[in-house]
Amino acid sequence: MQPKNGVRFIKNVMIPTSDGVWLAMDMHVPDGGDWEQTPRPLILEYIPYRKDDTAPYSGYHNYFAQHGFIGARLDCRGTGSSEGVNTDEYTPREQQDGVEAIEWLAAQPWCSGKIAMFGASYGGFTSVQIAAHRPPHLTTIIPMYFTDDRYTDDCHYRGGALRCYYDIGAYGCSMIGMNAMPPYPEYSGEDWARIWEEHLEHNTPYLLKWLANQTDGEYWRPGSLRGRYDQIGCSVFMIGGWRDGYPNPPLRTFSNLAVPKKVLIGPWNHTRPDGAIPGPRIDYLHEIVRWCDYWLKGEDNGVMDEPPVCVYMQSYDEPSADRTETRGYWRVEESFPLESSKSLIYWLGDDGQLCPQPPDRGLPFDSYSYRPTVGVTGGLWSGGVPFGLPTDQRPDEIYSLNYTTEQLDEPLEIIGRPQVLLSISSTAPVMAFVARLCDVAPDGTSALVCSGVLNATRRESATNPTPLSPNEIYEIEIDLDCTAWRFEPGHWVRLSICSADFPNLWPTPYPGINRIYRDAEHSSCLKLPTVPVRKAEEGELPANETQFEPSLTEINVYQLSPDSRPWEIVQDILGDRTGLRTHTNMTSIVSSVTQVETDAQLEVWAHNRDPADVAASGKHHRCIVRSDGEINVET
Repeated sequence: MQPKNGVRFIKNVMIPTSDGVWLAMDMHVPDGGDWEQTPRPLILEYIPYRKDDTAPYSGYHNYFAQHGFIGARLDCRGTGSSEGVNTDEYTPREQQDGVEAIEWLAAQPWCSGKIAMFGASYGGFTSVQIAAHRPPHLTTIIPMYFTDDRYTDDCHYRGGALRCYYDIGAYGCSMIGMNAMPPYPEYSGEDWARIWEEHLEHNTPYLLKWLANQTDGEYWRPGSLRGRYDQIGCSVFMIGGWRDGYPNPPLRTFSNLAVPKKVLIGPWNHTRPDGAIPGPRIDYLHEIVRWCDYWLKGEDNGVMDEPPVCVYMQSYDEPSADRTETRGYWRVEESFPLESSKSLIYWLGDDGQLCPQPPDRGLPFDSYSYRPTVGVTGGLWSGGVPFGLPTDQRPDEIYSLNYTTEQLDEPLEIIGRPQVLLSISSTAPVMAFVARLCDVAPDGTSALVCSGVLNATRRESATNPTPLSPNEIYEIEIDLDCTAWRFEPGHWVRLSICSADFPNLWPTPYPGINRIYRDAEHSSCLKLPTVPVRKAEEGELPANETQFEPSLTEINVYQLSPDSRPWEIVQDILGDRTGLRTHTNMTSIVSSVTQVETDAQLEVWAHNRDPADVAASGKHHRCIVRSDGEINVET
């Protein structure tokens, strides 16, 4: 296409693979001179989400080209304009394709041989997966909102419990429709019908494989870096968000890597940091370009002289689902885990107290009835909806056991993963235990800091679960999600325990009465990873310890038409059921003759008294509107 603002757009570069399948890639190239003979470093994104549905001269690939890099986007095998068959995410063949593509790109006269991989979510996953294969010309990776463990920290299972709304009604259903959409004849030429038919013929619902692998094992390992961090040989710059669905992998991966590394974690959800809610929002692309200027161009710009760990230390906000900002400050550290970090232990005591000393007497246990719909104030797992912040936790705390400290008389700061050790029993053979860490304000409002889950049948092993024996006492450990949080003076720390996280988790199917033991013989406690408190004036927050370029992206809370409701929690009073309804839609203008429309509706219902009575349905509509007709896909 004709150059625009110093960038030339190159459509459908076809890359060969070793088994004869050709992969399709688009490039934004810095214009000037003979681009085909001018070697430049390349930043590659590798995802299955149809590059041809994005307008040229837009987005971060165009931005990269404006800063002297080739910005490239590659369709995974069997998706978009690439040939072949796609039957699942993150397959070994997909990873091999990525390695081969990098080495082919490095050999082209327009590539300098210095290549980075960048991407959020799926593109972050592929970055770390391919880096573990050590392609010689992969110089650095910048994974954002990624995981290092596809079983413990992905959209499918959490603590051995099946996730609910997202896989069943959202992503798992959505990908069937996306993989059924056609390539465009103007780009794929006479091959477009053959490629489309090949995609349709082998369109396999990923969901069937996820449900068939409910325990950890070989299926999840090829896409997981955990346990083999030493296979990464290039430098790594990780970006994460505390309200994202993947808060644990960035710091865990950072602590295990032995290569040049940097990590940045903000208060963001699963949206790019220049447009994420809640903010503050930053120009994250500026940070990526600085990193790539150093690693791909060799510019000594000081990026490696800065502290390698930067996290946003969150503090209490009124827990509103539509808030757009997070109180807090940017904090930097030279390492993680911090050498100065200490474990602060609170013990579960009488009368709902979190006590600084272990119990030596008192009641031996507290009990509660399993209610499968607890969790509706916890927000939505952030991986596919543009909303989902938690609200006031008190409606869920009614059906939970709650333990609260004395009122704090000085600030308390934590960075890392809190841990809950419980002595438990249940009358059911299968039961999950959910722990929520909350910040309670002087007016009693309870704000969710982070939470953790364990399906207690996985108490000894995630690969070989064993049922619970009725009323037998077990000791379990629940790792809460990683966070950085500042509790202010005058607030309380609260631990809330229940056995559900609806609609984020599919309820376990058996009714049950559960006990939490807290006597001298069978104690239970909360461990907080505290760090030295940064000083601040009374009533103020500490000063930011680093500065970022502000985002120029305009943001707004997601909304449809005035009579539409994007996110509802519904109570069926006569049926005694609780439901979730979500509705999202979007229109993307691809060109003057093409636009892509998507509309997704989800319902999940669970019975408040019968935990086996659960149902979820997702409906996805996709429509390509073109000057020569329409293509509609219904899933």
